[in-house]
Amino acid sequence: MSVGDELQLVTFRVGGQEFGFNVFDVERVLRYERPVPLPESPDFLEGTVRFGDETVPVVDLRKRFSTAAPVGEDTRVVVIGLEKGRIGLIVDAVLEVLKVAADQVKPTSPVIEGITADYVKGIVSVGERTLVMLSAPGLLKADECITVGALTAELNNE
Repeated sequence: MSVGDELQLVTFRVGGQEFGFNVFDVERVLRYERPVPLPESPDFLEGTVRFGDETVPVVDLRKRFSTAAPVGEDTRVVVIGLEKGRIGLIVDAVLEVLKVAADQVKPTSPVIEGITADYVKGIVSVGERTLVMLSAPGLLKADECITVGALTAELNNE
């Protein structure tokens, strides 16, 4: 990206921390509805929800990030598109679509990169706020992506 480029981030809260996805990664924000559990599904999958004509696997980001996971009035499911299909991510609240200059996204420190390199794209500071920009494809490990891709195809009879 060049100087002057702007990003739009869909910002949301998980625990006490703010995060964001590039607006192009987000397909829809849904009101929370309890996912339909799937028998013998991996621990990271909460179940499925309906999205249009599709059934979408759902991952609880609050559990993924090891934070308390009470469902509240503001709990939402953020539907993102991945290479192998869509997934829903349960978050505490969706805050806003935030425009930031591309140069406001700073790389993470080497210490953080070793732990979260797959799903953290950078850190964004806007005024008093600091949020973590996430990489949608990096949220799932390779074997989890394969599982989600197979499950999505099976659920939607592809």
